Amino acid sequence: MHSDDVVWSMLGNRQFCSYKMTTKTQNFCRNEYNLTGLCNRSSCPLANSQYATVREEKGRCYLYMKTIERAAFPRRLWERVLLSKNYEKALEEIDENLIYWPRFIRHKCKQRFTKITQYLIRIRKLTLKRQRKLVPLRRKIERRENRREEKALIAAQLDNAIEKELLERLKQDTYGDIYNFPIHAFDKALQQQDAESESESDAEREEDEDDDEDVDKREFVEAEDSELSDFEDMDKLETSSEEEQEEEEEVEEKVCHSKSKGKTPLKGPARRKRPHIEIEYEEETEPSSKTKAA
Repeated sequence: MHSDDVVWSMLGNRQFCSYKMTTKTQNFCRNEYNLTGLCNRSSCPLANSQYATVREEKGRCYLYMKTIERAAFPRRLWERVLLSKNYEKALEEIDENLIYWPRFIRHKCKQRFTKITQYLIRIRKLTLKRQRKLVPLRRKIERRENRREEKALIAAQLDNAIEKELLERLKQDTYGDIYNFPIHAFDKALQQQDAESESESDAEREEDEDDDEDVDKREFVEAEDSELSDFEDMDKLETSSEEEQEEEEEVEEKVCHSKSKGKTPLKGPARRKRPHIEIEYEEETEPSSKTKAA
């Protein structure tokens, strides 16, 4: 223990320590094995040969213990014990491992374990809860990407236009027997033409099938009142024309009978009566006064 006092005298309040962080009110310790985070004689892990602390690694809590018997072996200086996930069982394990240790270290280890358990619970809740993520907007990068997209689009349109024009000239035999065009572009154009012709042929087949179906189909439609009235009008017209013909025949027979009284009947078909026409003439005469004057 005498060596612990010597170490603390070298690393005391007024001496230099690389883990010490001084403030206006209090001094803090940045050593990862510190139990309380304060820079004092009872909490310093360097000035205490018998020391214990609790640390968290990847969501699990471990109890670290240091004894004076392993001070000569820095590789095995700290003994690590995995604590249970259950809070009550973990406290019991701390009591069992630190049964003969000072009460201050045992109490501070339990207190530190409680704090670590609480912030682990908060971390799990925050990870399960939906949170807003703030993403910085990089205006320069966005503008640069937009310019590149526009240029790429213009270049693609230009390439397509050039390709179409060259293919049209190739179809029209503008260059004669010169065929320096890329083969894949020509094959692509041929495939497009085949696809268009197939689509047109399919459409024509569908139209022909529809026409055939329309021709083969027969439907019976119920007659409407207008159609019935038309038929009735036609019947009336036919009956009226027949009656008129019968009347004309009777009149002709009567005329022929009156003319043929006392005469021999004429041979051959009866002549049809012609309509009687009256013609009137008007004569203009000069007045007598004019004749006398002359």
